[in-house]
Amino acid sequence: MTPAQPRHARFVRITHWLITLAFLALLLSGVEIALSHPRFYWGEVGNVNTAPLFTIPVPSSRSTVPTGYGFVLPDQNGWSRYLHFQAAWLAVFTGVAYVLAGVGTGHFRRNLVPGAADRSWRSLRRAIADHLRFAASATASPWSYNSLQRVSYLVVIFVLFPLVIWTGLAMAPAFTAVVPASVTLLGGRQSARTLHFVVTIALVLFTLAHVTMIILAGFRARVRAMITGTAEAPQ
Repeated sequence: MTPAQPRHARFVRITHWLITLAFLALLLSGVEIALSHPRFYWGEVGNVNTAPLFTIPVPSSRSTVPTGYGFVLPDQNGWSRYLHFQAAWLAVFTGVAYVLAGVGTGHFRRNLVPGAADRSWRSLRRAIADHLRFAASATASPWSYNSLQRVSYLVVIFVLFPLVIWTGLAMAPAFTAVVPASVTLLGGRQSARTLHFVVTIALVLFTLAHVTMIILAGFRARVRAMITGTAEAPQ
């Protein structure tokens, strides 16, 4: 084995684990919130008397919401909304700190922006094919990311993460009263809720793919690198 070499900066490791904690709390509480009304609408208004855009086929935690099931789940809406709110602010402040540090240290330019040779569709298509085949080239390097990983991380950081924050704030009356355009640009409060759900599903799918590739690449080694900041590789 080669000697351990620096891999992840301290701010990357700290923000990575804080975001992981916040995301798990948001996901847990978000599921409970969705169960209180598993129907999604488009526009400003939506209720049990409105035709839904789509419905999650699960029982609700409220007897007033028609789901087709003959029972309701325990209502845990109180603690889940409180946890969702607190975890959301942890995610926001951590994300802002990560972006500021990433720009200031050149982290994005060095580690996430694809190199000139990797910016072509041909290179990205090859990386996608390698991942679909679970090829060694998709997980072999412990010190750098391939083009698909770089593009995926940039999309999550600068597209999906800001979208999930925006759509979340667009459902908060206190925020929309100050910035009404935040909800009108999305088509209404119910549209914001629906988009929030869709973006969350995209983040969950990314997380599942991310964890799968970590397992294939060597779970213990990659997690240790994200804790200690150093990585080793076979000679």
